[in-house]
Amino acid sequence: MVSNSNKVYENSLVQRHEEGMGPLLNIEGLRKSQQKNGHKGVLDMYWIAALFDEKTENEIKQIWKELSEESLSFYGEEIKNGRPHVTIASYTNMDKEQCIRKMNELYSNKKQVEICFNTLGSFLNYGTLFFSPTVTKELMDLHNSHYEIFREFSEEANSLYMPNQWIPHCTLANKLPEEELAAAFQYCLKRNESIYGKITAIALIELAEEQGKQMEAPIIHTVPLVRRENLV
Repeated sequence: MVSNSNKVYENSLVQRHEEGMGPLLNIEGLRKSQQKNGHKGVLDMYWIAALFDEKTENEIKQIWKELSEESLSFYGEEIKNGRPHVTIASYTNMDKEQCIRKMNELYSNKKQVEICFNTLGSFLNYGTLFFSPTVTKELMDLHNSHYEIFREFSEEANSLYMPNQWIPHCTLANKLPEEELAAAFQYCLKRNESIYGKITAIALIELAEEQGKQMEAPIIHTVPLVRRENLV
């Protein structure tokens, strides 16, 4: 079931994703935005991402596969070995080793977080389709604690992932024309019930060069979260 009882997203926030700051794949949009802010040359780009349990990950990958088979979206094939995720933060040109140390410091004692995807949405004027999780206190605490520990990286952070601006989402399709976006939306609307799972690890993703038709964005470090026996 798709929740439609509340208007989750304010237009003023969603429109800010037109430059490609939200979805992982719109690298060109991110680079253009950074250039506007005075950055020059090649940018190193990193994402801190929440990863899911195996069952949840496979459910979302199955949706990617079905959308591809229906020729509605090929998002699942655009990143080599891409994994479903919710992005917590994004940075440019930061100290990678220091980031890894801080990830270990922060997340090694954090517990797994329950997550429920029960909303299907789209960023305006951008052609992105996504699942949005229920915004729980646990999810917000996980997100806010990241920015408390990573304060020194604030100048390199993508502001749209920061507290009070973050729209948590897991991308299903990206950069679709209007008709294809509507078709993909209808397909997922009819196909899916809510997905219940948990966040089991936090990963550091680094942008690499394009390899043919695929983008290389490997996971270079992962911190497993502490298992909670009461989680399904």
